[in-house]
Amino acid sequence: MSKMTDFEKEAMDMLLATSRTFYIPISRLTPNIREAVTSAYLCMRAIDEIEDHTELSPSTKVTLLRSVRRILKNPVEHSNFQTLFEPYQSVLPKVTLQIQDWINFSPITIQKNILHWTSVMAEGMAEWVEKNWDIKTEQDLDSYTYYVAGLVGLLLDEIWTWYDGTKTDHGLAIAYGRGLQAVNIIRNRKEDLARGVDFFPDGWDFPEMIAYAKRNLKQADQYVAALDQGPILDFCKIPLALAHGTLRAIELGKGKLSRAAVLNIVQKITKK
Repeated sequence: MSKMTDFEKEAMDMLLATSRTFYIPISRLTPNIREAVTSAYLCMRAIDEIEDHTELSPSTKVTLLRSVRRILKNPVEHSNFQTLFEPYQSVLPKVTLQIQDWINFSPITIQKNILHWTSVMAEGMAEWVEKNWDIKTEQDLDSYTYYVAGLVGLLLDEIWTWYDGTKTDHGLAIAYGRGLQAVNIIRNRKEDLARGVDFFPDGWDFPEMIAYAKRNLKQADQYVAALDQGPILDFCKIPLALAHGTLRAIELGKGKLSRAAVLNIVQKITKK
């Protein structure tokens, strides 16, 4: 990896602090696409922290998320982030408070795409907060996972096209994000229930949710298999392999991948 600027080091440090899973593949990307993906991840992580916050009331979350959406849709209002978050300086995490920094970190020619999909995600999250994440059917689960993860796949698609003209299947891109999210839902089941949130549709238990994750991961495999050799393929393979590994560990009763198992999976992929 080429020498980083202080601004990029700050962004990568924040990435490492918020996601070891994505830090590894993003850190291996080449300049320009690395900045784009880092910006996209941190912007979406910023609003995810609002949706998942344990101390904010549902009404506050909805207000914040819809305010973020409005600001993102009007670039001249970006300075309003500071005003919006001022009352929550001691409550919200740094990754959220610094969302303007992550926007600025993006290459200008892909910035509008990042702003668009992050604003769509913010509205979707607000809608599901209003519903108290009341997921009754598989269709409800599809809707929720579309907004919080499928959109990531669509944004990545646009970044790939911007970077080198790569075109992918949008449906498979959504399944890629949805599959990773389904594994996270399974892995975090105990913690989610403890905070009063149940992402499993009515009548579903682990077998049904694991089957749902596997259906989407199978499509994610097709998505990755269609990519040409290069940095995009290298990026996509690592989170997908870790998701498959985590699901296998859960089925074996281990709960999650050990640090050693994570390193082993990453080493196998990066040596190929």
